[in-house]
Amino acid sequence: MGLILCIESATEVCSVVLARDEKILGVRESSSRNVHSAMLTLFIEEIIQSTGFEIAALDAIAVSMGPGSYTGLRIGVATAKGLCYALDKPLIAVPTLQAMAMGMNYQLPITNDQSGILFCPMIDARRMEVYAAVYDQNNREVREAAAEVIDAFSFQELLAAHTIVFGGEGADKCKTVMGEHPNVMFIDGFKTSAKFMVELAGEKFRQKQFKNLAYFEPFYLKDFVAGKPRVKGLN
Repeated sequence: MGLILCIESATEVCSVVLARDEKILGVRESSSRNVHSAMLTLFIEEIIQSTGFEIAALDAIAVSMGPGSYTGLRIGVATAKGLCYALDKPLIAVPTLQAMAMGMNYQLPITNDQSGILFCPMIDARRMEVYAAVYDQNNREVREAAAEVIDAFSFQELLAAHTIVFGGEGADKCKTVMGEHPNVMFIDGFKTSAKFMVELAGEKFRQKQFKNLAYFEPFYLKDFVAGKPRVKGLN
């Protein structure tokens, strides 16, 4: 099936997993903010050494492609592409929200009386905006990824017929305006992880769904807007 290194850096979590035949061999991750540039390559070195493999033994490198943090995505994708170039290995891109939905499904097993349940992973996009998508129990996309401004009427067309489980760093924004809806559920404290990429990366590897290294770019969803520098004396 393949020995695949999975890299997740789309949010505040910096996470690396090594998996073989979709079985996790090692994990390194941190939820501390702004550590991606310092920790990502270190995590990769540690996980390769601790599992006893040579890095040349990798069959592919998978990276979380977004949406998410502009800086985090740039670091993760640049690292993955650099490894692919150096090792002459294929690049696999895994949609961040789809991997999150997979992880939410793992954490909330569905029973027979929950057949109408949907999963809505959310990534904080500042203010009352989130990056969100909706998936069914089989990880099929029901509503494509979009930047959503959350209010009391968000997702009403789906909530009329389904229970929606919300999770991720952006889901707390929903609690204040949607938390009382009878068809709304939350997975508290849910975070992204490269562990949730493994199954999706394995499927793409089997189907040879690889990205062109020269042209692949992260899925930012929104254009990057640089903040105004806060320097004393500047207007």
